[in-house]
Amino acid sequence: MAAATVSSASGLLAMLQEPAAELKLHALSNLNSLVHVFWPEISTSVPAIESLYEDEEFDQRHLAALVVSKVFYYLSELNDSLSYALGAGPLFDVSEDSDYTNTLLARALDEYASIRSKTSKATEEEEMMDPRLEVIVERMLDKCILDGKYQQAMGMAVECRRLDKLEDAISRCDNLHGALSYCINLSHQYVSHREYRCEILRCLVKIYKTLSNPDYLSICQCLMFLGESETVADILHKLLSGSEDDALLAYQIAFDLVENENQAFLLNVRNHLDTLSMRTSALPSGQTDNAATEPAGDIQMGDDVATSNGSAQVVDPNEVAVTDKLSKIKGILSGETSIQLTLQFLYSHNRSDLLILKTIKQALEMRNSVCHSATICSNAIMHAGTTVDTFLRENLEWLSRATNWAKFSATAGLGVIHRGHLQQGRALMAPYLPQGGAVGGGSPYSEGGALYALGLIHANHGEGIKQFLRESLRTTSSEVVQHGACLGLGLASLGTADEEIFEDIKNILYTDSAVASEAAGIGLGLLMVGTATEKAGEMLAYAHDTQHEKIIRGLALGIALTVYGREEEADTLIEQMTRDQDPILRYGGMYAIALAYRGTANNKAIHQLLHFAVSDVNDDVRRTAVLALGFVLYNEPEQTPRIVSLLSESYNPHVRYGAALAVGISCAGTGLSDAISLLEPLTSDVVDFVRQGALIAMAMVMIQTNESYDPRVGTFRRQLEKIILDKHEDTMSKMGAILASGIIDAGGRNVTIKLKSKSKHDKLTAVVGLAVFSQFWYWYPLTYFISLAFSPTAIIGVNSDLRMPKLEFLSNAKPSLFDYPKPTSQQTATAAVQLPTAILSTYAKAKSRAAKKDAESKAQEKAEAVQEKAETAEGKAEAPTSEDASTSMQVDGAAPEKKAPEPEPTFQVLANPARVLPAQEKFIKFLEGSRYEPVKMAPSGFILLRDLKPTEAEELVLADTPSTAAAATNATSQQSAMAVDEEPQPPEPFEYTS
Repeated sequence: MAAATVSSASGLLAMLQEPAAELKLHALSNLNSLVHVFWPEISTSVPAIESLYEDEEFDQRHLAALVVSKVFYYLSELNDSLSYALGAGPLFDVSEDSDYTNTLLARALDEYASIRSKTSKATEEEEMMDPRLEVIVERMLDKCILDGKYQQAMGMAVECRRLDKLEDAISRCDNLHGALSYCINLSHQYVSHREYRCEILRCLVKIYKTLSNPDYLSICQCLMFLGESETVADILHKLLSGSEDDALLAYQIAFDLVENENQAFLLNVRNHLDTLSMRTSALPSGQTDNAATEPAGDIQMGDDVATSNGSAQVVDPNEVAVTDKLSKIKGILSGETSIQLTLQFLYSHNRSDLLILKTIKQALEMRNSVCHSATICSNAIMHAGTTVDTFLRENLEWLSRATNWAKFSATAGLGVIHRGHLQQGRALMAPYLPQGGAVGGGSPYSEGGALYALGLIHANHGEGIKQFLRESLRTTSSEVVQHGACLGLGLASLGTADEEIFEDIKNILYTDSAVASEAAGIGLGLLMVGTATEKAGEMLAYAHDTQHEKIIRGLALGIALTVYGREEEADTLIEQMTRDQDPILRYGGMYAIALAYRGTANNKAIHQLLHFAVSDVNDDVRRTAVLALGFVLYNEPEQTPRIVSLLSESYNPHVRYGAALAVGISCAGTGLSDAISLLEPLTSDVVDFVRQGALIAMAMVMIQTNESYDPRVGTFRRQLEKIILDKHEDTMSKMGAILASGIIDAGGRNVTIKLKSKSKHDKLTAVVGLAVFSQFWYWYPLTYFISLAFSPTAIIGVNSDLRMPKLEFLSNAKPSLFDYPKPTSQQTATAAVQLPTAILSTYAKAKSRAAKKDAESKAQEKAEAVQEKAETAEGKAEAPTSEDASTSMQVDGAAPEKKAPEPEPTFQVLANPARVLPAQEKFIKFLEGSRYEPVKMAPSGFILLRDLKPTEAEELVLADTPSTAAAATNATSQQSAMAVDEEPQPPEPFEYTS
């Protein structure tokens, strides 16, 4: 109560001058409790209190420090406040819940984390770190752990780089698996340094392995990020040697790893599995599997070892089973199993609308080669992976108008349509491929396009086709064929860093042919993607030597691809490229930032890109800097529209175009409302290429979104049709609208654009695909790279034989919300194509009067017929059609009685394999009482099913795949049609005389 009556601190401050220690202590204690009221007054005596803290003989120094700290806090001098709080020792209570304590603790954490992140060695850290600061941070961490605030403790431990405390927090957690998965998310979302993220993941793997029931799915995802393929192979081999349930888990792990699309890593896992299986098969029968880790050379395999009694060795059924399981898992890791199942899904569920393509084709002018090529490209994207080439077969004569590079593109488009046909890819493309070096075989444009198509078919799964592409590259002298072969080879051997292929492509680069060497530059980047190879220096040196802009641009992108995902490791190369005098190499530097920091939302990278977006003198560099933001931010798509909103209103059309594509890339497949709102005004921009970019970006955002989900989808589709049919529209925007029509309905309306896998890893092929696709600005054939980013929107349940059993899933949402878009009707399509005829006003009035009279009499007759029909049927007749009903309403002025429409069900039962959109995933459940249960519940992708009634016969989904023979025949007929228009010979040399 006494404290409440105090009106000034002057008396207490005067006591500080007294010689008696008791009085000083009394004064300090009271000042400490009143500082929040009288801090302005106390601040004048801070030097006196400081001198008490500095007096080592004064036994209440800590209290003096605490008072000074609080005064500085109220004066907003937080650094001084923290310094004195550290001096207060145990009196600074970390458990106190006050603004003062919370603010200083946050400051202490930031300071501690900053010192820990700057120092690389322990000795440096000891020099820089205040031990008192360390004590406070440790007290905070210990208190969080003791209070059971484990997630808070884990977050602080990760931020402060205290992995010992992280382990402590995880080990004390009740839900260990939940804590570990929380830490995995923390490391991916909030840790900006790649090396430190690897340290955290190693720590988590170590904890996972100590569990009695380890979560192998999460362990293998961590190991994939760390690149430890041998450990993954060991785990898979161990599971395959176990029970049937263990084998199912191994298959599930393999499918999840394949989804991350890291070909080089998966190849290493397969090779190591082969080694392990060879060692195991070399063991004497009866020896335990643990010995499989011993070197195979230590086992002497003679007859006396193989059999104990001289009789023939009996084949162990367990060994046969393991061999069978191994062949299955190798099929999954090679990608063949998932591709085969995906092909079945895309073919059987194909809902592409050929009427849209027909409308586009009829609306085009005969001579417009850009739109002709765009339509062929749009058809390929619309049917990507479905193997359906009906449109091409029905329009062979129209297709044959493609000449030169348009013919190259048209042939390459077949690779997109048949993507994933690994077994039959070469047979499908045979009519177009170079015929064993035969002179004057086919058009070089068709041959080059066919080699590029083979690369698209085998993208990231090129083991079976690499050799053929290498031979084709070596045996040709045509730069067009070399161009196609370099792109195809880069795609097929994506990220494998094969030395021999590198030399083959480098030889083409050094021919200094503008056409072939440009593709060689990109091909080298695809081959070495993410390797941070030293050879990038060699590529950069050649970019400085050559005079061809096309080659420099190809190399600039290729160099950027080599530092994919390397984050701070790529900074030296990025610095070198972004400071270059050549704007094309600075442009490559923007891609290097985009790909090195893909999906990290790294502040430094964003700051760098924004700087170039507003300050570079070259429009290409500025446009690409903005576009690159889309790659850096795709992990946080909702941030992108906010960050680029001002840039989307820039006076510079290149910057506006970049903003549109940045939103398209980072918000692809999300249907995000803010993204659509930002793009809408850009689709009617005054500059044609900005409209083109905005239309393509809008299609990328709206892919797999229907009108029920967002009404603006219907408006956008009508806008596309209007642009395509408008004779006066610019070619650039028309091309954008045609491509957008293909993208929004891509893969038979069954794929979306996805840059992240379910396990939150970036999908290498998808990110690389979009990066090269954005180059279509300079080179239209690169548009096809967008097909690499397509991911099927499917849930596919498979049994232990990797076959699809009959099974149903429950979707707890209205069917209309995630339904396919309604197909275009014949009437609107044909009516839309007919052009308006000029009509005189007098004739129009007379005609409308006659039509009105005619309509009234017809309506009267119809209404009478409907009435009569209803009476004779005595209430049992069918309800009148909507057309009849509407006419009767016009005649009588009152609507006839109609049944209320059936309310839409709130759920839907889906059959395996089922189309499930990303937004629909949260509504998916397994039906209760189902025969199967998932090994790991996931709302999409491949799910391994455990059969709960293994003794009963299984009913399988019938495989519905296209016939290869038919596809090959179609290819032949298309080839003959496209061959109609052969290249004219160049004129003979002549001398001109006046």
